[in-house]
Amino acid sequence: MTPNEFIDDKAPQLAFYGKAFLSDKLDFKEIQLYLWDTLEEWQMYNHQGDAQTDMERVFWHLLHAFDRWPSWAIRGNQFLRKQVDDCCDYLSIGGQIPQGCIGIRP
Repeated sequence: MTPNEFIDDKAPQLAFYGKAFLSDKLDFKEIQLYLWDTLEEWQMYNHQGDAQTDMERVFWHLLHAFDRWPSWAIRGNQFLRKQVDDCCDYLSIGGQIPQGCIGIRP
């Protein structure tokens, strides 16, 4: 599986989980499980180098945000909440890349 195929497969799932979390329909622990499953799967492919596309950069940025910030911070901090929401929108419908996305491959 190429990096682009991996991201194309995983990005809609991450966007769905992110939106569900923001609307209180998914527990944060479910996102954490998804995060670790995704990283474990990514590691199997041994892809090296920098993120190649805007979609990949936004994907890794959002995944990192869910790892870096606790649920209360994402829900309560308006800047973080908007950035997560904007990243989810971008991953699901495209458009303009959200401000401040610095996605780096793990």
